[in-house]
Amino acid sequence: MEKPAYNRVVLKLSGEALAGERGTGIDQKVLENIAGELKELVGSGVQIAIVVGGGNIWRGAAAEQAGMDRATADYMGMLATVINAMALQDALERNGVDTRVQSALEMRQVAEPYIRRRALRHLEKGRVVIFAGGTGNPYFSTDTTAALRAAEIEAEVILLAKGKVDAVYDADPLKYPEANRFTELSYLEVIKRGLGVMDTTAASLCMDNQIKLVVFGLHSGNIKRAIMGERIGTLIKGG
Repeated sequence: MEKPAYNRVVLKLSGEALAGERGTGIDQKVLENIAGELKELVGSGVQIAIVVGGGNIWRGAAAEQAGMDRATADYMGMLATVINAMALQDALERNGVDTRVQSALEMRQVAEPYIRRRALRHLEKGRVVIFAGGTGNPYFSTDTTAALRAAEIEAEVILLAKGKVDAVYDADPLKYPEANRFTELSYLEVIKRGLGVMDTTAASLCMDNQIKLVVFGLHSGNIKRAIMGERIGTLIKGG
């Protein structure tokens, strides 16, 4: 295997991506594909941390619109991310990849508490670390969690794997097939245009800490292609 372009990465997996074609729940074939790719990459020396969303199980924004208290809806979403993290850990370990789940919400029976220095030690030992429970606070998205954890562990890049789109567009390509596809953007362009790649808090955090972002579709082989530095999807960097 050729030399990877990045040594330490944060892979952001949306809950929708884990659902696959089913749309909801967890698709075991998707988990197996991810685990197989990550096994090869970890074997090549890449340090991988994962932030997982929970939209395949619970959508806090929809619940809030229906009248639920925002904080309650967000905490329920954090619990959904723990379920996804445990499923992903199981798939990885069945493929021989040593994995730890760290949760920002304390639940010692199923996950370690998030401790930055412990996470770094796991990565240095070649373990995959899955960050669950968001930031542990309501009003923050899992995209912000990915940006925050990437800054804390000094990751070089965030790989934002999407389930339904393969890059950043100037409009929703699922609704507008004529939407223009971007190959490279700056964080300022993302914020000014309101492109919806990630929320403003997450984009600002990435920009301030000079963390690159690669947005791509979660298709077979794409995680490896992104880590090897192949130009897929959309690259976002700079100010």
